[in-house]
Amino acid sequence: MIKIDMRNSWILLLLVLGLVSCQNESQEIAKPNIIIIISDDHTQQAISAYGSKLTQTPNIDRIANEGVLFNKAYVNNSICGPSRAALLTGKYSHKNGYRDNENSSYDSSQDQFVNHLQKVGYQTAWIGKYHLGEDPQGFDYWEILPGQGHYYNPDFIQMDGSRVRKEGYVSNLIEDAAESWLDSRDQDLPFLLILGHKATHRTWMPDLDDLDMFDEVEFPLPDNFYDNYQNREAARVQDMSIAHSMQMAYDLKMYPEDTKDGNVTRMTADQRERFDGYYKPIQKALNEAELEGDALTEWKFQRYMRDYLATAASMDRNIGRLLDYLDNHALSENTIVIYLSDQGFYLGEHGWFDKRFMYEESFRTPMMMRYPGVIAPGTVSEDFVMNLDIGPSMLQAAGLEIPKDMDGISFLPVLTDPEAEGRDAVYYHYYENGEHAVSPHFGVWTDRYKLLRFYKRVEEWELYDLGNDPQELNNLLGNEEYAEVHREMYSKLMKVIEKYGDEEAKTIAEHPLNGDLNLRKK
Repeated sequence: MIKIDMRNSWILLLLVLGLVSCQNESQEIAKPNIIIIISDDHTQQAISAYGSKLTQTPNIDRIANEGVLFNKAYVNNSICGPSRAALLTGKYSHKNGYRDNENSSYDSSQDQFVNHLQKVGYQTAWIGKYHLGEDPQGFDYWEILPGQGHYYNPDFIQMDGSRVRKEGYVSNLIEDAAESWLDSRDQDLPFLLILGHKATHRTWMPDLDDLDMFDEVEFPLPDNFYDNYQNREAARVQDMSIAHSMQMAYDLKMYPEDTKDGNVTRMTADQRERFDGYYKPIQKALNEAELEGDALTEWKFQRYMRDYLATAASMDRNIGRLLDYLDNHALSENTIVIYLSDQGFYLGEHGWFDKRFMYEESFRTPMMMRYPGVIAPGTVSEDFVMNLDIGPSMLQAAGLEIPKDMDGISFLPVLTDPEAEGRDAVYYHYYENGEHAVSPHFGVWTDRYKLLRFYKRVEEWELYDLGNDPQELNNLLGNEEYAEVHREMYSKLMKVIEKYGDEEAKTIAEHPLNGDLNLRKK
């Protein structure tokens, strides 16, 4: 038995209270730091962690290898602004108000997951592409690109509203700014840093050091490159094909001598000399070849792939710089790192570039997370997760309640508890009705089937069996063998529409079209 001298008990009490205080303080500091890296238009097909044979992305792969690779990560609305709004708010577009990049404006004063982190002492920052206006709120520090920003010598909007032009390449400059902020933060407080990369957004302009990175590579055409869009009117009327929509100057840098394109006129003389020294010989050879038809289309595809993947290479290199910074500053073990894109992208599938459709290449997003001590290295998740789920997941990681009005759910349970149940379906709604002639549409995707409803530009339903048709080439609408599947998927769609309160979709979905197959009858 241990005996205590009561005359000195007050000393013991003070020691105990001091220990408890230190423990509480330690627990506060131990809240995980959070870094979310968002790219634009990057895609699973271009990431080696997903098995891509097109390129190597060692630093993005490192996040997956040291944590979890999400094989079934999806977005609410496959376009950059609405996707980022959903990430911040945990809500679908019809609730957060940012439906498209044409007519919407983002209310940054609304409730966002970052505000909840701020309230419990997190230092918060957004650096790089924001694309939700010019007044980020919920951040102690921000430095953002105006709109899409530029690849070379970009302007950065400062917190006082001024604009500073920085000489250099955008991916390098964003990483420089991130490390500068990390150096200047309060070392005793947890932090949230959101890093918004411009890469790999159109017009795919590589770092000058990477221009010729893929010149010796001949990329294989996707199997469905020459898709004929049979029985898929929305796919037929789009304006995002490599053959017809990709522009020789704007997209592929075959500029006339007197170009006024702001992407190149902002370059220094030395930068322009290196840039022209690479592209002008390519242009000369193209003119001499006099290509046309499929030969020209396939030349455009090769040129597109080389620029796109070289643009991604610089971003991957800078992600490596950030991971090294964490290692060198003893931050790796208590920092969550998430990488994702605003959405996926087409690398020639269906003959396309761009995104927007609920078809797999643009609907899904690359996503991975490193969370030392919680997520085992080498984890692969086959559970449905969404960009909407990131905010709730980070709130749970910080020990905070998840607001009940968020549509997203934390994905941490399905990563840590074998008995936990995640989503059984994913709901999607795309609104924009102009750019690339992609018709607005919504739909639901389960573990095998996908049902879509297009409206406005095109009025039609589409049904796919991805178990038998992973490339989504065969619209099964009207196929009597799938009549029961169609009815079940329609029922699932109406349930998720009701769950998320999407009244516009509900009204449209209830409107009958040819081929509805008596959906309301059992």
